[in-house]
Amino acid sequence: MKRIMLVVAYDGTKYCGWQIQPNGITIEEVLNKALSELLKEPITVIGASRTDSGVHALGNVAIFDTDTRIPGDKISYALNQRLPEDVVIRESKEVDADFHPRRCVSTKTYCYRIMNSRFPVPTERLYSYFVYYPLKEALMSEAASYLIGEHDFKSFCSTGSQVSDTTRTIYDIKVERSEEAITIRIKGNGFLYNMVRIIAGTLIKVGLGAIPAAEVREILLKKDRSYAGPKAPAQGLTLEKIEYSNKCIDTPGEI
Repeated sequence: MKRIMLVVAYDGTKYCGWQIQPNGITIEEVLNKALSELLKEPITVIGASRTDSGVHALGNVAIFDTDTRIPGDKISYALNQRLPEDVVIRESKEVDADFHPRRCVSTKTYCYRIMNSRFPVPTERLYSYFVYYPLKEALMSEAASYLIGEHDFKSFCSTGSQVSDTTRTIYDIKVERSEEAITIRIKGNGFLYNMVRIIAGTLIKVGLGAIPAAEVREILLKKDRSYAGPKAPAQGLTLEKIEYSNKCIDTPGEI
C-alpha cells in the first residue's frame, strides 16, 4: 500500500464544491470515480480544502492510498485522460504514509478577483465579481493591513461553523489593481468557513466608502459576524496554492 498526493486544478463553475453531497456533482466525486476506474480498486480521496460551490482552484491538494504498481508521478498523466476538461491533475507523487493534507503544517494562498468597471466583462463573469461603483483600492489595502497577524477571526466566519477555535494567522494580504481588475491575495495558516469571501466582502464595503478602513480593526475585536461585510460571491475566489512544511500535526480547520 502506498500513499499518493495529487495537486488538483479545477474550474468550479459546474460543481457543487469539493465535498461529496447529494444535491449535485462535486470534485471529490469526479476524482473518486476516475481513480477507481483507472486503478481497478475502490478509491476515496481526502482533500486539503473543501472549497464551496462555484469556487475555483489552481493548487488544491488531495491524497489517496492504493496498491497500484503505477509509479506515483505517472498517475497524473493516466488520470487526466479520464477527467473532464475542467478538472486537471497538475502533479502526482508518492508521499510518506503519515502525510495528511489537513494535518500537516501548511500555508494556503487564496485570490479574490473583482472586475471594477462601468459594465460587466463577459469573459470574466465566471471568474470574478463585478462591481460597477468605483472602488478605492488604497483604502481596501489599509483595511486589509489590520487583518495581518494572529487574531480571532470569529467575525469573519459564517454562522453554523462547527469549529471551536476561530484563531488563525494571516501572513500577508495584498490588494492590487491592474486597470479594471482588483485582486485580493491572502496568505495564511488556515481559514474558517467562508472567511476569505467575508474578508473580500468587507474590503469591498471599505472600497465603496461604506465602512472606514480603521473600523476593520474594531470588527475583529467584536468577534461577531453581524459586524463584518457580506459574503462575496463564490466565482471570484480561487485557491491558488498550498505549501507544506515537513511537520505533520493537527492544524486549524479550513474552508
